[in-house]
Amino acid sequence: MSSPTPEDLHRAFIIAFNAGDIEAVLRLYETEAALVPQPGQTTTGYAANRRALEQFIALNGHMTMSTSYVVRTGDLALLRGEWRLSATNPKGEEIELKGKNIEVARRQQDGGWLFVIDHPFGAD
Repeated sequence: MSSPTPEDLHRAFIIAFNAGDIEAVLRLYETEAALVPQPGQTTTGYAANRRALEQFIALNGHMTMSTSYVVRTGDLALLRGEWRLSATNPKGEEIELKGKNIEVARRQQDGGWLFVIDHPFGAD
């Protein structure tokens, strides 16, 4: 499931994430996409990215994101935004994660867009 425009990627991610739909989240990424699940750690590829994203989805929290800008050139786009995840940890304590994200997306053969690089903390 690619997104019709790069401007739609953040919204599609939030909808899938808040629904707890890991499959829908992963369909927004190229198969060999790179993801930075925490500063200093990079995962690459479907299986590794799935494991990383499942940890966040398992928090059963609510994520919000605002898009700061999208810059396109040809078949590439650079996205920047700010996100916040509110959840409860296994001990019942309220937690909040947040960051200033930056991503690279690429237009696919079907005309839709997918994430190639996702760095949730890239603009912090």
